[in-house]
Amino acid sequence: MEATIIKIGNSKGLRLSKTILEKYNIKDKVEIILEMGQIVLKPIETPRKNWESAFKKMKEEGDDKLLIESVFNEENFEEWS
Repeated sequence: MEATIIKIGNSKGLRLSKTILEKYNIKDKVEIILEMGQIVLKPIETPRKNWESAFKKMKEEGDDKLLIESVFNEENFEEWS
């Protein structure tokens, strides 16, 4: 497929067809990956999408324990007042 680079203000851009946007689930943002002489566009989903339900499931399954000790256990917070 061939596409034309278009002028957008002081920049240039690439126009993607509605078919491509729908097929690859591209919404508002893409990640641009430069590799081996190619430019790869990867759709970005909403950051932290579904985190709330994932954390709730972790709690229900008892899988929400700290994996490392708190770095503040021995800290004297009165010094910061």
